[in-house]
Amino acid sequence: MTTDRSLPRKERLRSLGAVRRLFESGQSGFIFPFRYLWYAEADSERSVEVLFSVPKKFHKRANRRNLLRRRTKEAYRLQKELLEACGAVNLDVALIYSSKEVLPYKTISHAVRRILESIVERM
Repeated sequence: MTTDRSLPRKERLRSLGAVRRLFESGQSGFIFPFRYLWYAEADSERSVEVLFSVPKKFHKRANRRNLLRRRTKEAYRLQKELLEACGAVNLDVALIYSSKEVLPYKTISHAVRRILESIVERM
């Protein structure tokens, strides 16, 4: 079985209404260095949309925010097949980087894996 490991535009959470719904009525958690939110609803077709955020409050320089966002996207892209166990559900996920230091990719990847496993476990 070959899995598509790309992260196309349709898998990114862009709708203002969906983002508002996620932050108002989604479930949240914290696994260092991420605060994460997720919202799931039963749907006829399966779709997973994700939002990545690195707040300017903690990282003033854009190049650092971009680096952390790229590392997070890469970690998610390589591990998103963990969410296939969810079944036919419309899932929105937000990953918010909450550490003041720039962590290595390995730490970020491990945290993203734990987040995705906890979301699947709680569904």
